[in-house]
Amino acid sequence: MAALLEVEGLVKSFGPVDVLHGVDLALAAGEVLALVGDNGAGKSTLIKHIAGVYRPDAGEIRLEGRPVRIETPGRARELGIETVYQDLALADELSVGANIFLGREPVRRLLGLIPVIDKARIRGETDALLARIESRIPRKAKTVSRLSGGQRQAVSIARALYWQAKVVIMDEPTAALAVMEREHVIGLARRLAAEGAGVIYIGHNLIEILEVADRVSVMYRGRIVHVTNARETNQQELIKYMTGFTEAAH
Repeated sequence: MAALLEVEGLVKSFGPVDVLHGVDLALAAGEVLALVGDNGAGKSTLIKHIAGVYRPDAGEIRLEGRPVRIETPGRARELGIETVYQDLALADELSVGANIFLGREPVRRLLGLIPVIDKARIRGETDALLARIESRIPRKAKTVSRLSGGQRQAVSIARALYWQAKVVIMDEPTAALAVMEREHVIGLARRLAAEGAGVIYIGHNLIEILEVADRVSVMYRGRIVHVTNARETNQQELIKYMTGFTEAAH
């Protein structure tokens, strides 16, 4: 498949510490690409470049074949790159709908002149969206602060679906979730891919990774050291690459 997102030769250092050593990555539309690696392998640094948090020292990021400069998280969203963060980055005191439309609220004209936020449209669009993803979010919830971890993840994923994100980064989305909520979030990741998004899925649970992913990329000490079809690998092989066992064997 043609690449939707390409990372080529990405290099990043923080002072004297070299974190990324020429990372290459390719993501196709409609696929879930899992990114795995031990702590300190460089996963978070890599995805933060794609999400607009960091700027590379060298290398290039291309979206749909065109080089892009992703200088801020806002620019990433403009380009169609959404991130579902491990720490559930939502505005706690706002409603589900307000979080989905945050910064992109629909406006209507009061008396044909005065622009005001169209709250009725937000409620209607939100209800339809939550029904579409078969969400378990209670309609009576006034703010997202009252939602469970899985429900909060569903809000972030619903936002990516509504705005037709091209690339969705899911940073350990099932961390600390109960089994039923974990299964729902995995299903939503597959739903994003089925609707045409490219999904980068970061996680530590290899059983989960092999369930959700089409392909798996393994990072070790700031490099991608192995890329494989999820159906053609197993936990033991992935662990060998994650721990550098294959390098030691050579």
